[in-house]
Amino acid sequence: MKNIVTASWLKDNLESEDLVILDIRNDYEDYHNQHIKGAQFVSLDEVAAGKLSTHGGRHPLPNLDKFIEDMKDLGVGDGTRVVIYDDGDISRAGRLWWLLKYIGKDEVYVLEGGMDGWVSQRGEISRELPQVNKATNLTKNIRKEMKVDMEYVREIIHKDNVALVDARAYERFIGKVEPLDFKAGHIPGAMNCPWEDLIKDGEILPVERLEEKFRPFKDYDELIVYCGSGITATVLYILMEEVGLEPKMYAGSFSDWISYDDNEILP
Repeated sequence: MKNIVTASWLKDNLESEDLVILDIRNDYEDYHNQHIKGAQFVSLDEVAAGKLSTHGGRHPLPNLDKFIEDMKDLGVGDGTRVVIYDDGDISRAGRLWWLLKYIGKDEVYVLEGGMDGWVSQRGEISRELPQVNKATNLTKNIRKEMKVDMEYVREIIHKDNVALVDARAYERFIGKVEPLDFKAGHIPGAMNCPWEDLIKDGEILPVERLEEKFRPFKDYDELIVYCGSGITATVLYILMEEVGLEPKMYAGSFSDWISYDDNEILP
């Protein structure tokens, strides 16, 4: 897989001088208690998301210049490879992966199985804080084709050649439950492909199963993914790329869409 590495691969490359390992699990205490040897902690809310505003969703994109400086402080530069992990569902890791790819960084990977998989594979763990050399350069080369905004989605929702794919659970998609946002339902024209159906016990479905899951979207000219706030849709984004699709991300997602009173919502 081009975006994903296994615990076995990381074991073989753990001591590589050009490798930066980033831990984006939910709680710093988890990192403090144990982490992959050499890994550095990244806060999703403080680094991989920006300040809340009227629009932009629950996890707006961060200021990209600040984000680049944050990454350089962690040693991420033009000549480094980056492996990112979370607890194992790859959604938080996926957000950081997407941001790094969006600013133009290559050789960025997500660890399949995350910390749980690493421990089960008896990977080397540590409580020590690694010494970090700040990177000199991290070139900003925004890949505009990776992202769309609300206005763009509003224009395409009735186009037959565009697939808008909602990564949330089916119950949220149909508006039966909504634990996080103040409105329930989905964006008109969207189809549902729950991200949690693509990972079982920390293991990503085999490529042939992913191709089967994504087959309904292959004949569209354009493919846009979204979720509640731009986190879990990155799982779809990463795995769609693995089967040769070229999705775009509605970064603000449903929580941005509903912040505009005149946007329609369907159950």
